[in-house]
Amino acid sequence: MGVRSLVLTGYGINCEMETAYASELAGAEATIAHINDVIDGKYDLEDYHILNFPGGFSYGDDLGSGKAFANKLLYARTPSGPMIEQILRFIEDGKLIIGICNGFQILVKMGLLPGFDGNYKEQTCTVFYNDKGFRDAWVYLKLNPASKCVFTRGIERMYLPIRHGEGKFIPGDKSVLDRLWRNGHVVMQYADEGYRPTMEFPMNPNGSVDAIAGICDETGRVFGLMPHPEAFNHITNHPHYARLCQEHRRKGEPLPEEGDGIRIWRNAVEYAREKLV
Repeated sequence: MGVRSLVLTGYGINCEMETAYASELAGAEATIAHINDVIDGKYDLEDYHILNFPGGFSYGDDLGSGKAFANKLLYARTPSGPMIEQILRFIEDGKLIIGICNGFQILVKMGLLPGFDGNYKEQTCTVFYNDKGFRDAWVYLKLNPASKCVFTRGIERMYLPIRHGEGKFIPGDKSVLDRLWRNGHVVMQYADEGYRPTMEFPMNPNGSVDAIAGICDETGRVFGLMPHPEAFNHITNHPHYARLCQEHRRKGEPLPEEGDGIRIWRNAVEYAREKLV
């Protein structure tokens, strides 16, 4: 049996195809499943190693981005019991969860992130309206070497697209922020062209506290981020693709075809093969 990756969809999620494709490029067998079919028992989380919450605008961002979808997962009942209990069992079994953009908002508002002390039911942070409205751009990201995140092992910096109107990450209070840093929950920050974390717009596109763009839980196996790694799966996705072609041609170097975003899933698949399969 190989690594199996479940990609959720439904109610305004619109990045499931790219997320499944990224999983497959990394070597996993990807399955796209409507959340209602998961709740109805047509798909069993026990059969999978990686659970993906893709980007989109679930429920039209009513009640705030990700909140309605989070509530659905918190209070829905499956044939074998509450949906949240299946998700908690998934985490307890050592498996991996990633939430991207709207998926990150869902994980935060469920309480799965940051999940202090293994408490995945209490919301301690939020993701709020951008300081300067909706942004659709590419951002530089500095990754935290002290992070426990399984998905970002060996990655020091990334350049990824963002597209959101509610991406401002806000910890509940200073003690929460201090704990995020102290225990290695902070995974990545928005940065300038020199990959120095910054609060300056537009490099920090939303005003996130401490320029935080992604966090993980204390195990490093539950990870959420606002940027879209699945949207950089091939070099032609890069906004400066033509210039990169010329630069590599002048240097006599081959241009890599795979986008940097796939590294996120390669780490996940490698971990799953080693620990779970």
